[in-house]
Amino acid sequence: MRTWGRVTNPDGSRTWVEVSTDAKGYNDQVYLTTLVQVLQLNLGESPFFGDWGIPAAASVLQQVQPDYYVSLTQQRFAQYFASILLAKRPQPPNQPTPVYALRVVTQQGAILTGPIAT
Repeated sequence: MRTWGRVTNPDGSRTWVEVSTDAKGYNDQVYLTTLVQVLQLNLGESPFFGDWGIPAAASVLQQVQPDYYVSLTQQRFAQYFASILLAKRPQPPNQPTPVYALRVVTQQGAILTGPIAT
């Protein structure tokens, strides 16, 4: 199994990097990369999964946080991890983009955490 993840290089350019099943046969990195890509995807942007993503433009225009779609994404990826939690972080008044804290426990017990900006 494989997917592609976008990486921002130190010089600011962006490249795509292949993420594949690891040597032991685990797909945790593939699903984690896909999860992050879905959270940064606009709703209807995917040619394969039109109902995946976050309605970012509508959320900004209507001043409504995309919590429903983040929760839906969490439910879709729950089957691939032992535990997954996406929780909204406090948002400073000068930051228009909501940020969610991600905490994933892989099937092997590794704990991965980090912020995700939608």
